[in-house]
Amino acid sequence: MNQSALLRPDWTPATVALMVLGFMVFWPLGLAMLAYIVFGERLKTFKKDANDTADGFFAACRGRRRGFRGPGFGTGNVAFDEWRESELSRIEEERRKLDEMRDEFDAYMRELRKAKDKEEFDRFIRERRSGNGGTVPGFPAV
Repeated sequence: MNQSALLRPDWTPATVALMVLGFMVFWPLGLAMLAYIVFGERLKTFKKDANDTADGFFAACRGRRRGFRGPGFGTGNVAFDEWRESELSRIEEERRKLDEMRDEFDAYMRELRKAKDKEEFDRFIRERRSGNGGTVPGFPAV
């Protein structure tokens, strides 16, 4: 039995024993184990929702910071701030180019797979229509 099956959020002997042991050692540990047993299934969706919310918040902050050049967001050195902005815009342009190249490569690979599949299908049809009596190579005739 692996550890993930042993400590799943359910009323198993192991989780009950850990809860009782937690209450005996230090009551908040037992309470935490009880909360894990009762609400453990919801932790995955809670974690995902919290991460999505935080990502959206930081993306919004990052977007606001780029447009605002106030004294609280710069270093105070105008030359450095201008250089930093030009470097960030250059890096963003490179990222955009790389994303475009990746999209083009993905489209190329899709077309390559499509052509390969079509060639294999056409070969299958040719072999089937040729003189082998309508059977598929490698399979017995029914």
